[in-house]
Amino acid sequence: MLLTEQSPTITNPPITSPLVTKPTPAKQGASRAMRPGRVIGCRVDETTLLVIGLGHVPVGDVTVDVGENQTDTRNAFVSEWRLAASSPRAKQGFAALLPAGDTDLAMTTIRFGEKETGTPYIFASRLVSTEEAAALMLESAGSQSAAVINRLVDALMTGNLSRRRLLTITALLQATHATDGFVELIGESHDGVTFLHGWSRGMAPGPCRMSLIGRATPVVAECGIATFTRPDAPDGAAGFVGLVETDEAARAADIEGLIFRGRAGWRHIAVHPRKRIADPQETPEHIRSILMRTHGTPDVLLSLRAAANSFEGKETVSSLPYLVRMGIDSMFEAEAGNLLISGWLYDPDGHVATVRLRRRNAAAGLDEHWTRFDRPDVSDSFSEQSHFVPGLRGDQRAHGFVAHAQLSGEDPGALPYFELTLQDSRRAFLPVKPTRLSARSAALRQIGSIDPANSALPEIVDTHIVPFLTQSSGRSAPVIETIVDAGFFDEENGLPIIIGVGESEEDISPLLALLALDPETRSAPIVVAMPAERFRRQAARLKELARFYRLSVRLVSMKGTGDVFDMLEAGTQALSCETVVSLSASLIPHGTGWYGKLVAAASAMKGSIVSPVLAYEDHSVRWAGSWIDDGNDDQPVVGRYAGYPIKAVTDMKVTSIAAASLECCVMPRDALSRAGGFSGGYLGTQEKGLDLGLRLSRSGFDSYLLPSVQMWGCDDARAGDSPAMTALVEEVDRKIFKSQWLAILTVEKHLEKRPA
Repeated sequence: MLLTEQSPTITNPPITSPLVTKPTPAKQGASRAMRPGRVIGCRVDETTLLVIGLGHVPVGDVTVDVGENQTDTRNAFVSEWRLAASSPRAKQGFAALLPAGDTDLAMTTIRFGEKETGTPYIFASRLVSTEEAAALMLESAGSQSAAVINRLVDALMTGNLSRRRLLTITALLQATHATDGFVELIGESHDGVTFLHGWSRGMAPGPCRMSLIGRATPVVAECGIATFTRPDAPDGAAGFVGLVETDEAARAADIEGLIFRGRAGWRHIAVHPRKRIADPQETPEHIRSILMRTHGTPDVLLSLRAAANSFEGKETVSSLPYLVRMGIDSMFEAEAGNLLISGWLYDPDGHVATVRLRRRNAAAGLDEHWTRFDRPDVSDSFSEQSHFVPGLRGDQRAHGFVAHAQLSGEDPGALPYFELTLQDSRRAFLPVKPTRLSARSAALRQIGSIDPANSALPEIVDTHIVPFLTQSSGRSAPVIETIVDAGFFDEENGLPIIIGVGESEEDISPLLALLALDPETRSAPIVVAMPAERFRRQAARLKELARFYRLSVRLVSMKGTGDVFDMLEAGTQALSCETVVSLSASLIPHGTGWYGKLVAAASAMKGSIVSPVLAYEDHSVRWAGSWIDDGNDDQPVVGRYAGYPIKAVTDMKVTSIAAASLECCVMPRDALSRAGGFSGGYLGTQEKGLDLGLRLSRSGFDSYLLPSVQMWGCDDARAGDSPAMTALVEEVDRKIFKSQWLAILTVEKHLEKRPA
């Protein structure tokens, strides 16, 4: 039930707003201190001082001299009035707004106008409160006080509004009974507007610029006002509703009052202490309940009608009387506000004008950049419904869509929804609940759901998948869930070997057997890092193997899923030594002695990263160092040495390279954290490892190739992926890598060419 004033005999209801208090008789006694030759100061806010006195001074924008030496010149606004009870010494009073800071509180004198003709005044020894200053002007100006204060408020409202200034303005308006009604209901909305409902005498229908007094920074906003008849309102008052549109967030609970310029000047409307606050689901119904009784300009009434037809948390697309339907197949949210959406929109007759995804005050226009593609299954499903058949237009089947959207990260707990605006301005809504996933998992699911032969796939990748991953390149460090030692584990007994077991790696039992057969690695500490789900399935068996082979093994479980690099990073967190050896579970050592050679290289090149050669089973080179070349069109290219017979590199000496291979290397344990860790924006491991390898080189870690050591393995491929899917993943990663590194490498290249 709405709060109302129900005493029609009360023409000026008592002010119950907690903002200010009415002047007390004790404060009004300050008026005896007003006399010619002296002025009284009142602090308006941090930058302005209100000065009042008796005497004839220039009005309007006036130059004043402050201080005994009269060297401090400022511009002030002066308003004057004729005294209700004049005397031979003074027939007029005045009030001036003077720029002043905290250092001006000790001002002693002030002169208005030219030095030759202006009259000097002495400041009273203390500042008075706003209520005291209002009482002084009210007593001195009498019936003119309303006009005087209105002129002062005109000047105050043109400056920088602060909460303190608005509270001062409120007190001045209250002194002349310019408080005009109450706001009884404040409604929040999903459209970024605030709904106001109350009564007032001076509120006129139409657009109105309004200042909202709140607990935080004041908000100045445009407000569309409509009025309606209220029998329960005081004489001369009417009910009003308004929509406040702000660029800044104005929480309904924080609004304490309104200041606006009405028919007869500036007015203040208090928010009733027992106000009601409606949430976004309730507000549309409140607007609908009053809409047919309101009077206002066409623009305001249209805005109210649109607000009445806003989102109430319900799905309304299915109730449209047109051939318009919508469905969402998947909606993934990586980091807050970074969304990847797939679905369909059936609109054969073109009724839909715009499609937006919204959450709270944030919105993204989906139809501005989405990719449409054929969905014959949607057409077929509606062709079986007789009331939809007449709307079919030929072979139009592009009902499907994929879109990337970026919403504000504020309040990620609020559910998003689709807003369909039709050609006749009607709106319909479809609430959705995103699935929260890592950007990598979301992109892989989305790519896997699309037919590789779909002609729209290249555009989907370039326009949506790559931007989605790029904006989610920020990553969080792996979180260790469990650490279990299989027997006695001593990380000081040689450089620890960290085995990363990612999603695509198979059973690591053969690798553990090879490590047990090598005299150098049999006694080395070994850390096996794997995802939590695989750890639960394999931990017991791996512990038995470690005991059987008499290996020193530490098993590490990482929360969630991840690839081999995520596991390697988790493994480093489970150690405290200075140097480690990384080893992907997909690699196999080519003979014994590899560990000793890497350890020797680490001793000789302390603080560097050293990698062996990676080879295929056909004795060809898979990787023998990464390099940066000038490339075409003067753009650098990052590549790797591959394809040569392995004999071509085995006799080479230790070689400096642009980036090491982190699948197998010896490196400082803290190198990964110092370089920021692996990026979360890649689908595969090749570019992901190269990305961090380049960042390590730029973080001061030199990279080298050790050709005398070889590891056997194949290229990264997720289990179960088709060749087409593998190629697509590689293509996406290349584009992400290029977007991240092309500009950086081009700048570095030009700097290298610059003459000294």
